[in-house]
Amino acid sequence: MGVLLFIFFMGWLVSFLGQLPLGNMSITATQIRIQEGLKPAISYMWGVVIVEMIYLRIALTGMDAVFKHPAVFNAIGWVTVLFFFVLGILSVRSALIHHPEKKSVLLRNKINRFLFGLMLSAMNPAQVPFWVLWSSYLLEWKILHSNTIQYNIFTIGVGLGTITGLLTYIYGGNYLITKLNVSNRTLNIIMGAIFFIASIAQFWRMMVK
Repeated sequence: MGVLLFIFFMGWLVSFLGQLPLGNMSITATQIRIQEGLKPAISYMWGVVIVEMIYLRIALTGMDAVFKHPAVFNAIGWVTVLFFFVLGILSVRSALIHHPEKKSVLLRNKINRFLFGLMLSAMNPAQVPFWVLWSSYLLEWKILHSNTIQYNIFTIGVGLGTITGLLTYIYGGNYLITKLNVSNRTLNIIMGAIFFIASIAQFWRMMVK
């Protein structure tokens, strides 16, 4: 039971931290909340979460196939080293260089906000390689194991992490948009440090193997 709770927590943590820095999905959630109200924003959130969980399950299913080919899994391990290192650089760069946040996609449409969330999230297929690499990292470190129960618990944790992150923006509203410029830099520095540590740890593990 303790193992499953830890896997759930890891899924929640990775997803929640990924939602905190200002991004298209989070800003859109805030704009819908401010311009249209709470109910449409919650509907939008569910659309985003459902697609992300589907993409994650696709990634995890793919990992089962990769797991059977050690050479491929080893190659992904080295790609993960590079991926986390680059993300660390980009996070720190974002913290040091101020960029005015771009507006989210236009909300001047009559699309149901749940469907809008589905569509917007589906148009971000980069989630698949993102979760493939995170999953391979967790599998490599024996935090996550290749079985259906753990995959399902991890997926639920990720879904709740995304919900928590988006709710932060939905209920934070204007405060987050106007006040988060400085703290967003801090978040990016923290995320950069996490990515650098993960990259170094993965590099060490690959070298030891």
